[in-house]
Amino acid sequence: MSLIQEVATMTAKGQITVPKPIRQALGADVGTRVRFELHENGQVVVSRADPEHEDPAIGAFLDLLARDIEAGRNIGDLPEGLARKMREHARLDIDLDEPIEGDVDL
Repeated sequence: MSLIQEVATMTAKGQITVPKPIRQALGADVGTRVRFELHENGQVVVSRADPEHEDPAIGAFLDLLARDIEAGRNIGDLPEGLARKMREHARLDIDLDEPIEGDVDL
């Protein structure tokens, strides 16, 4: 059962306008990234690709890492102390929804 059902018409260029009730439900506005998922049964799921809880700093950091990897750099190119800490943290099972207790140094 659908909460909202809307119809959009595709242009010759393959573009559609996301209907206003869907944009409102997604909280989507100009510049919002939208994800399309095609399931095996032919169903397409549309969702925000940049949820409000996503930290833009983390996205920028991941982009930086991706560029470094593409450039052929690896963890060995980092200062040893930083590389060691990254290796240690990579093995941790971290719950990102867990509340932070105590002081945090930024």
